[in-house]
Amino acid sequence: MLPSVLIVDDEKHTREGLREALEDDYDVSVAANADEAFNLLDAQPFDAVLTDLRMPGKSGLKVIDKALALPQRPAVIMMTAYGSVDTAVEAMKRGAVDFLTKPVNLERLEVLLQRALKSKTLEIEVKQLHERLDEKFSFEGLVGNSAPLRDLIDKVRLVAPSRATILVEGESGTGKELIAQALHQAGPRSRGPFVAVHCAALSENLLESELFGHERGAFTGASERRVGRFESADGGTLFLDEIGEITASTQVKLLRFLETRSIERVGGSKPIPLDVRLVAATNRHLERMVGEGKFREDLFFRLNVVRLTMPPLRERPDDIPLLLAHYLLFFAKENGVAAPQLEAGALRTLCAYRWPGNIRELRNFCENAVVMHRGGRLTEYDLDPRYRGEWTGFAGQGSGGSAASGASGSTPISSGGGAPVLALPGPAGASLSVEENEKRLLREALIKARGNRTQAAQLMGISRRTLHRKLAEWPELDTLD
Repeated sequence: MLPSVLIVDDEKHTREGLREALEDDYDVSVAANADEAFNLLDAQPFDAVLTDLRMPGKSGLKVIDKALALPQRPAVIMMTAYGSVDTAVEAMKRGAVDFLTKPVNLERLEVLLQRALKSKTLEIEVKQLHERLDEKFSFEGLVGNSAPLRDLIDKVRLVAPSRATILVEGESGTGKELIAQALHQAGPRSRGPFVAVHCAALSENLLESELFGHERGAFTGASERRVGRFESADGGTLFLDEIGEITASTQVKLLRFLETRSIERVGGSKPIPLDVRLVAATNRHLERMVGEGKFREDLFFRLNVVRLTMPPLRERPDDIPLLLAHYLLFFAKENGVAAPQLEAGALRTLCAYRWPGNIRELRNFCENAVVMHRGGRLTEYDLDPRYRGEWTGFAGQGSGGSAASGASGSTPISSGGGAPVLALPGPAGASLSVEENEKRLLREALIKARGNRTQAAQLMGISRRTLHRKLAEWPELDTLD
């Protein structure tokens, strides 16, 4: 499809000559005055507008105003036989991308059109990128509907527009960086940079240089000046993960920034003022570290203006089915395969599991399931033994109180109207005792293993001795083939 160009000129031989010169490479429309141009601009979108300045009635500046007020803004180039610096400046102030004098040099016009269209394409791509980022890191991207997550999202919405420093606490793998990104995207700095630094991954000297930059000759190997992450984040958000790992000297420099809103490069002495919103995260108990003398008390108070706590996954079990559905679909799309389906027993098992690695561990499970099973069905016996344990996890849930029961009855969780990714087991309101659950699972294992006790024990992730003890308690199961 050819790029569309509108030519606006009251001189017929000029507009027709330009049409003839451009029509091999562009879809060209012409207008003899501003009013005709307005009608065409209202009727269809154009990629570019080439307009004369002086015309009877409304001038070309009005055409610029009209074109750039449209939802799909074209690139505008002004042309006139009365070229002057003042006219060019006015046209550029209105939003024209460039200026041509008559008679028009066709080679220059072609160069300007290509440049303008390339710039317009880039502008659209940047806009789409920001929209995708807004979608990815919006609150809807924080999957779940549990009370702890809803409370956290309410707090994020409340503090995101502020300039306050934020301290995000939570176990490893809970998604603290995702919270930092949501704070950035929901606030007034969303069009500025988001810069993340994982403090524990760098040595003391490297971390100071990484954060604050350095001057040439500041240390051996510093052959040129380097801009640090603080300066890179100017106008945006700096996220410092694992803040509890930074050394005493780095703590002093960080405290100075929070007090003065300026930094000094390593080896430098000139303060550099910066406009950076700081979000710090930790999986350590900073107050305890303060008491032990491992973290500065004054820095802790500066960081702890607003404290947000990311709940571990075991405290939001109602979100586990939703997270499983979300990430199975996510990795299925990423790999171009169908999402595997978790059968009822597998879902019960995964909901009862405590997920010590939190969402990071759940994501890894889902990616592995997608890659290894590619649209197949997963039973509890297909799961790694660590997810199954010896089924003692059911005792902590109470009768019928597993995390899976939070999603009503046999209602499937689906996405986009497709086939269910997860099917929640059992009729609404049904419940089984712990003993009945274990007995049913042992029966299924024995049937699947065709009565082979060693295989049945492996399927359940328990020892053969434990299996024999269970069979002694329930001798009726020992007759299964």
